[in-house]
Amino acid sequence: MSDISWLAVGVELLLGLGAALILLIDVQWKPPTRVLGQVTAVLLGGAAVITAVQWVSVPVPDPARPVVLDYLSFNGFLVTDYAAVLGRGTLLVAAGLGVAAGWRMFVRLGRRAAEALALVLLATTGFSFMASTPHLVMMFLGLEVGSISLYVLAGITRERAESDEAALKYFLLGSLASAVFIYGVALLYAGTGSLEVGAVGAFTGEAVIRRPAVLLIGVALIIAGLGFKVSAAPFHSWAPDVYQGAPAGLVGFMAAVAKIGGFAALLRILTTAVPALAADWVPVVATVAALSMAVGVLLAIVQDDIRRMLAYSGVAHAGFILTGVVAGGAGSDSVWFYLAVYSLQLIGAFAVVAAVGGASASRSELTAYSGLYRRNPFVALTFTVLLLGMGGLPLTSGFIAKFGVFTRAWEQGEAWLVIVAVVASVVALFIYLRVIVLMYMNEPVGKEAIAAPALTRWVLGLVSFATLFFGVLPRPLLELAGNVLPF
Repeated sequence: MSDISWLAVGVELLLGLGAALILLIDVQWKPPTRVLGQVTAVLLGGAAVITAVQWVSVPVPDPARPVVLDYLSFNGFLVTDYAAVLGRGTLLVAAGLGVAAGWRMFVRLGRRAAEALALVLLATTGFSFMASTPHLVMMFLGLEVGSISLYVLAGITRERAESDEAALKYFLLGSLASAVFIYGVALLYAGTGSLEVGAVGAFTGEAVIRRPAVLLIGVALIIAGLGFKVSAAPFHSWAPDVYQGAPAGLVGFMAAVAKIGGFAALLRILTTAVPALAADWVPVVATVAALSMAVGVLLAIVQDDIRRMLAYSGVAHAGFILTGVVAGGAGSDSVWFYLAVYSLQLIGAFAVVAAVGGASASRSELTAYSGLYRRNPFVALTFTVLLLGMGGLPLTSGFIAKFGVFTRAWEQGEAWLVIVAVVASVVALFIYLRVIVLMYMNEPVGKEAIAAPALTRWVLGLVSFATLFFGVLPRPLLELAGNVLPF
């Protein structure tokens, strides 16, 4: 019997219809960009209210019946558990802060601002479906909706050849990754006869599988396909070019939502569909994590462009998060905490890049940050907090996040991976401290002050405060993440 829950699909329905509404308003009335931004803010605020209602409405499991039945709707295509709701909430925060941080770019787009804002909402919708579905085909559809929106956003300014190149590379490699993912889904279906992660988990947990090759290859392809989306090595080759070529005002949003959606889907699949095969996939994920950390920190050190440096830093952070994924369901709380705080830091970092180098510039040399403290003390101070948070220094949320994923991996007996992660964290400190030294110790490259827009200052203030707050008092976010265990 069909189980329709409008509350379960409320966020995606509102954002999808809202994207169409923005385009219709622009065509019919041609309002100023400010009005379109206000409509976007109302839509994201309404989606946040629906998410809050979903959180308090998550049903208490009934011991007398399968817990999966309490969460599913639309014949098993959507799930309303804490993982789905927290995923939606994190995506909405990233979207709101991303639009505010890149607002100067939306204004510069003029008439195309409506297209960009609609694409932001559609990307959020797609990755929200990824986080809130237990069905592999629906997961793929969400992946495509979100990814195609990001491909277009990467080259939406059409001002520089680098933007077109970034969009084309992202599209070509992203299409290949999507094909790899759906082929893995097909093999998983061939081996189990189901596309629903709960049913796949029941099959792999109860059946005696004499020839698991099809299943193992399918899981490996799914890991590879989602590894591309979260920019984990060796699937990261697109990230530096896209981070450099895409508009600075949007890169933070693009990177954050892709990581949230990708890790939400990967965590649900590994912990719900194939936990019985953990002995096979844990070494693979651990190897990808170690490679990501090593490649990320080593290549970030040699970069002279801060956007490419942040791209390789993102590769390393994907490895750190995978360290928590290795722990399976036991590590889901640490993974979600890490995703939440790192998304804020990423959006804030690229807000600084947009303030210093321009909202749509393609190059952002490290030398441009020399003496930044003298040109804009507030931007320099907030950037310092964000860089220290990314480095994982104590009293920042980054320290709590790294401590959480390292602890979970250690508890699962992956001591070697934790050692690699700690060494990578120490090396990564050099990357961030180098930028901080440039901002405070070097002479400024220009005499004129850097004027950050008001919305950018608000975003930087909020994310810096969150970085320090959750570093000193992490319990509120840890308690939220502690509820997140996929059914």
